[in-house]
Amino acid sequence: MAKRDYYEVLGVQKNASKDEIKKAYRKLAIQYHPDKNPGDKQSEEKFKEATEAYEILADEQKKSAYDQFGFAGVEGMGQSHDWNNFRGFEDIFGDGGFGSIFESFFGGGFRRGGSSSVRQGANLRYDIEIPFKDAVYGTKVEIQYSHNEACETCKGSGSADGASKKTCPTCRGSGQIRHSQGFFSVAATCHICHGEGYIIETPCKDCGGLGTQKKRQKIMVTIPSGIENGKRVIIPKQGDAGPNGGQAGDLYVFIRVKRHEYFERQAGDLYCAVPVSVSQSALGAEIHVTTLDNKTIKVKIPAGTQSGKLLRIRGEGVPSGGTRGDMYIKLIVQIPEKLSRRGKELLEEFAKTEGQNDSPQPIPLSQLAEN
Repeated sequence: MAKRDYYEVLGVQKNASKDEIKKAYRKLAIQYHPDKNPGDKQSEEKFKEATEAYEILADEQKKSAYDQFGFAGVEGMGQSHDWNNFRGFEDIFGDGGFGSIFESFFGGGFRRGGSSSVRQGANLRYDIEIPFKDAVYGTKVEIQYSHNEACETCKGSGSADGASKKTCPTCRGSGQIRHSQGFFSVAATCHICHGEGYIIETPCKDCGGLGTQKKRQKIMVTIPSGIENGKRVIIPKQGDAGPNGGQAGDLYVFIRVKRHEYFERQAGDLYCAVPVSVSQSALGAEIHVTTLDNKTIKVKIPAGTQSGKLLRIRGEGVPSGGTRGDMYIKLIVQIPEKLSRRGKELLEEFAKTEGQNDSPQPIPLSQLAEN
């Protein structure tokens, strides 16, 4: 089962403050804590889900990693297994730990009240793989996916006539019912309305009273230039429609970038390797190099250039935010494996003229680093 977006779990927006995040988590922790719902596996899972979401979003470093890279950026960060002793509880519920929770559990005025309010729909995730060049220069990609849309027949109300909702007679609209246990009164989700606070007398035949229908749709996704592998593009309001006519969630499109045969990328710069001959590196030369966008540029090789030398071409890198990085060409001096008779004679003459070192000493590492 796929994870839900942490912001969706807590029911807050991405720009929510720490206090808003804390308040949202406290409400969920009170509602789903295992002590309040003994034996209820669904409540236990929701409690764990909310606690994991809070552990990530309440920490600035983890929240930043999640906002930038999604679940991949916080993998392994939100794995508190001792949920009853989660370190955030004292911060959430004060020095008394869960004291304030028990006040709510046992007759302290806890009431769901108005649970039938409009809620935002779930966010969805879609993964695509794009060519290296498209990630550098940007592109548009058509995707097709399924999501919940508001039922056209009932306009998302779930009711056949649009007005057949009535307050749940069991919980009287609170979404909860109370059971007495000795001296205490314990609240639980209403089993008639499932916590919604209302029931639909005449459900819509097309959606069965859900208010939403599963449909497939095609949309064009604009991939900005300079996007990096693992980043995401957020398409607002293209996720699942919310219940009771609520606003739709967002669609998160995660990008995987294919490797290029000749180029690689480091931040805003592009790198490639180009072979040159011994004579070109020794005497200097002018060569023609093809860029990622298929332009041909002239590159001057200084005389005496060593193999591995990087030449910088300004403004031929990755465009992003109105600026553009650079392109670096690594020169690889190729030694011929076979020589003609004349070529061999010339090299032998060169060796006699220029001399050669028969007892070479190691090259300082600092010198290698410069190259």
